Amino acid sequence: MQRNFQRYLGPVFKRAQLNQLRTEALRSAQFEGKGIQSMEYSAFEIDEVPIVIPPEFNGKDYVSFLLCIDAEIEHGLMLQYLYAAYSLGGPQIPPDYQDQIRGAQEVILGIAKEEMGHFISVQNVLKLIGAPLHFERQDYPWDTPFYPFPFKLEPLTLQSLAKYVYAEAPQSWLDSDDADARKIVKMVKDEVPHPNTVGALFEVLRKLINDPTVIPDDAFQADTYPQQAKFDEWGRGYQGGQRGNATGAGMAGAPDVLVMPLASRDDAYNAVTEIAEQGEAATAPDSDSPSHFERFLKIFQLLEGISNTPGVNWSFSRNLAVNPEILSNTDDPESSPSEGQIADEEVDVITNVEAQNWGHLFNIRYRMLLNFLTHSFVLDNGYNNVGAISPRGMIINSTFGEMYNLRSIASVMVQIPLLENPGPIDENTKFAGPPFLVPYSLQLPTGEHNRWRAHQDLIEASDPIIRTLLNQVKPHNQRYLYSLLEADAKLLQVIQELTAACSCTTNQ
Repeated sequence: MQRNFQRYLGPVFKRAQLNQLRTEALRSAQFEGKGIQSMEYSAFEIDEVPIVIPPEFNGKDYVSFLLCIDAEIEHGLMLQYLYAAYSLGGPQIPPDYQDQIRGAQEVILGIAKEEMGHFISVQNVLKLIGAPLHFERQDYPWDTPFYPFPFKLEPLTLQSLAKYVYAEAPQSWLDSDDADARKIVKMVKDEVPHPNTVGALFEVLRKLINDPTVIPDDAFQADTYPQQAKFDEWGRGYQGGQRGNATGAGMAGAPDVLVMPLASRDDAYNAVTEIAEQGEAATAPDSDSPSHFERFLKIFQLLEGISNTPGVNWSFSRNLAVNPEILSNTDDPESSPSEGQIADEEVDVITNVEAQNWGHLFNIRYRMLLNFLTHSFVLDNGYNNVGAISPRGMIINSTFGEMYNLRSIASVMVQIPLLENPGPIDENTKFAGPPFLVPYSLQLPTGEHNRWRAHQDLIEASDPIIRTLLNQVKPHNQRYLYSLLEADAKLLQVIQELTAACSCTTNQ
């Protein structure tokens, strides 16, 4: 998020301050005699405090702005959780602990998938109110006073896990005397002096969306429903936590991935409410839908217990790069486009040539995923069908395909040394990790012909990198690369058919 946007977040910051004042007021009440000391709480009833729309916005436009901020947060958290999950495991973990670590990895991957659902559902709300879609995210090392903590790709540690608990935690828990809450707040503030939670954002969004004087009824466009994401398309195998707790290592049950198509004000309000509740709501111990906060807290307690076990002197994560980066010109380290923006200690530069090529391939496939996802929001089931080909169905299938490709490539990268000449491989060797490079643009071209051509461009950009890797990698990785070439050839053939069919509609 650009720093000049901070001036527009006054209403959200004010809401957060009022929440804090209310908490402090309630905690200051003294027990005397038979009851609680008399105290005036009306000043802290924030539901009645008006939200003042900043200048330069009307109500709908301000809601659109806040939804874009939420989309960036969901996107950023999703990637940080994925990177943390990819880091878990490794040959250093004793056999007796491997199932526990694998279970923790599975739970975090499940949470990341739910963040993907949140990210998609926010796009549905934007689509419903006629606002631009927003697929951007924060990049390291920039921070703002509103994000939970600075974006950072890092291996999972108790320190980083504490940040994830904090980001998802209800404010009431963070302000409580719970021993875990006090410990986590201290750990986070030792690294991030001013961490944030997103509860105030959701409070403001819900209040504004539900107010017809802020957004009129005619702003909610039910006719966008066919282009919105739907659970039966995007929730494959994720209902009831089917992909979030297969080993039984997580809490009993797991929630659905939230992908909610919308047609009304009530739908939008409920979508924002459910996203907030899936993140931070406290639930009953036997609930079928434990929140992100509860699951992260359980993992923190598990891993802390393992770390405190006598004789445990191993890490539950691989020694991965922090904020991995591939320089634009490896012959000139000073040519990094990040020079002057990122301190040396905040990035790990990948110099291993094989890891660099896997990283380039990862970045292209990440961009392909985002482009496919963006394109899905301008297609419906009957739009530009070509014979038996459904463009929307093909785009959604391709998006899922890239999700699997990213995990496959990441699983290779976390086993390749970061440096070209790492020396003997031991516990001090640092390994590469997926760089998740922010694309230069997430806007698709105007016109269906050009949109399909943009997908073709990226497939063609992948081809030489894959062929270079085939001469560098081990045989078992060659099998994956050959299968990727075959899948790309089939996809490219379909895209070329669609490009030809749409060539007369370049100005849609």
